[in-house]
Amino acid sequence: MPRRINALATWLLRLGPDEVAAILTHRRDVADRYLRTVKDLAAQLTDSDSVHAVEDTLDQGALDVLGAIVAQNNSGTVDTVCAELHCTTEEFERAFGELKQRALAWPEGSRLAAVNSVRANGAAQGQLTPRPKKPATRKASAVSPIVAAMSTVDGVARLLAHCDQDTFDARHTGGVATVEIRRVARALRVPDGVLRLWLELAAEAQLVGVERSRLLPTKQGDAWLAAQPGPRLAALVAAWRRMDWRPEPDLARAALRDYPGSNGLLLRRGVLERFSAREAFTDVGELVAELAWELPAVHDVRATAAVIGEVESLGLVAGGALTPLGVAVLHDGDVDTPAGELMPPATEKAAFQTDMTAVVNGLPSPELSATLNLVADLEDNDAARVWRISAGSVRRALDSGLSADEVLARLSAVSEAALPQVIEYQVRDVARRHGQLTVTDVASCVRAADPLLLQEIVKSKRLASLKLRFLAPTVLASARPTAETLDALRRCGYAPTGLDAGEKAVLETVTRLRAPARGERRPQRWWRAEMDDLELTQLAIRLVEQERPSVGRGTPRANAARMLRDQNVVLRDEEVVLLSSALVDGSRVEIKYASGPRRTDTHVIVPTKHLEGVLSADCEDGTSRDFEIGHVRKVALPG
Repeated sequence: MPRRINALATWLLRLGPDEVAAILTHRRDVADRYLRTVKDLAAQLTDSDSVHAVEDTLDQGALDVLGAIVAQNNSGTVDTVCAELHCTTEEFERAFGELKQRALAWPEGSRLAAVNSVRANGAAQGQLTPRPKKPATRKASAVSPIVAAMSTVDGVARLLAHCDQDTFDARHTGGVATVEIRRVARALRVPDGVLRLWLELAAEAQLVGVERSRLLPTKQGDAWLAAQPGPRLAALVAAWRRMDWRPEPDLARAALRDYPGSNGLLLRRGVLERFSAREAFTDVGELVAELAWELPAVHDVRATAAVIGEVESLGLVAGGALTPLGVAVLHDGDVDTPAGELMPPATEKAAFQTDMTAVVNGLPSPELSATLNLVADLEDNDAARVWRISAGSVRRALDSGLSADEVLARLSAVSEAALPQVIEYQVRDVARRHGQLTVTDVASCVRAADPLLLQEIVKSKRLASLKLRFLAPTVLASARPTAETLDALRRCGYAPTGLDAGEKAVLETVTRLRAPARGERRPQRWWRAEMDDLELTQLAIRLVEQERPSVGRGTPRANAARMLRDQNVVLRDEEVVLLSSALVDGSRVEIKYASGPRRTDTHVIVPTKHLEGVLSADCEDGTSRDFEIGHVRKVALPG
């Protein structure tokens, strides 16, 4: 490594301030460190962490050239590298220029040298990866993303409803198992990847959380469901901007797990920046290929294609071009206004059919959803939502304390036209039979006006767990509490109602469980800001100029001075000039040399040769001796 640092420092000394400033522009992490000399700069430029970071900014062609130079053990030439990669000199020069701008490779005479590299080992072997053709574009046309955006907003709402009404298990260590994701995806009739996106959006927007190893909606989720479609979409877009996980379509990635350092933010930002509101890509596949070539460390083909699917599903891109919502996200603007303009208001009415269904086009309002979910069961959730009214769903509404007239009034209030008679008949028919059985505590009692009905119930083997017995011809005693007795009778097809001790109907409500949100993640803040371009230029000038003594650049004295400075950072500039002049002219000079811990010896010498950090000299006592340049502590004229 010291030899590599010295070689890089020697090459840097041959550059001008503008060229060094260009390197620092690409290596800002190095510029922010304490640099006194060009050798310090070379040492930081070869730091493994810094090298790995800057390699992530290389295109595939530059990685191929870097891999070939490393494979030839830093002894190859332009001709040997071109022969190995089967490329032209122009292609090589372009890629090699990218490496020199980042100080990852440089010429040493006719040979090519490079820093130690890891990513280069994964570069293409035996050929230079050609740049894909430029993606074809056309003038952007007005393509509305409303269908895709509505589908995503509706999908997240469906996910919250599933978490509220059914189980969605989470691991105790965090995340959701792939098997569970596939099960819920089948239940919601969507692909696994789509459900993963809904789940990640909901988690990032604080709409779902984990409570006792189960995914449940949060209070923020309730507020989100009660909002209009525009604010709902804006909340999901804001969550998407914070997602840092990297989509891996080929891997069984568990959802809701944080994977730091996965370049998810860079990937999403890089994809969105390539789209324009004026021009549209005719084939996004060509865009994916170009991005994967330009920045392979961030944009692999499958992940980039998945992110393009995300921006299309959120309404940021439509028809290959940015939408007004996408422009607002790209420029960190306000997304509430374009999201509200994109999404139509929630639908307030439903179309009730004679087949006992209610059809809603668009996103239903919270009031409409609440009414239909109370009286009907959601049956279809594709282009239009379809609820079906049945005896069981009507009975559920009556169990909540509503009368038949109140149920019909609620349905009429959300109906586009008069309710079909078949629905009114269904509601009143269930209401006539509803409440024929009443339950009270004994633990509880079952009462009926018809003694034959009670005899039928007592004989039912399916109700044996209640241990029913007659208290009177019209009264049965149950060994189970009221709630359990009601549930058992309903499972057997009866329609009882519950009464309290005051003979008033018990209003049955379902307790809705809610999970706490995990807390919104805040953007990371850095303690120090990066150096700007002016500061980088000033640093480059200082490093270069202080290494150049007053003698002309390119002369033997200047070359000797640069090598001596590279090998000794203790001597002052005037001492370096004095020693280099003695080396070139063969004149006498006095040095103080560190020969041990806290010990220096004084020698008057005539330098004769300088090679690999060792200075050979004739001493005043007539002997010849070698001195390590790094141990020289002072240089002066004799006497």
